[in-house]
Amino acid sequence: MSRLLAFLRALLRRVGGGAPLCDTCRYDYGTACMRPERPNAYKCPDYKRG
Repeated sequence: MSRLLAFLRALLRRVGGGAPLCDTCRYDYGTACMRPERPNAYKCPDYKRG
């Protein structure tokens, strides 16, 4: 059951159903992140949970 929930959450994130990553990213301060998607990125190669 938990694998199914994890799959569904990942699927929702891919279609934009989750919260932006920037709010929980380690690099969400000052000028640490200069990506143009910021602060509303749903996909980011540099994302690290902070």
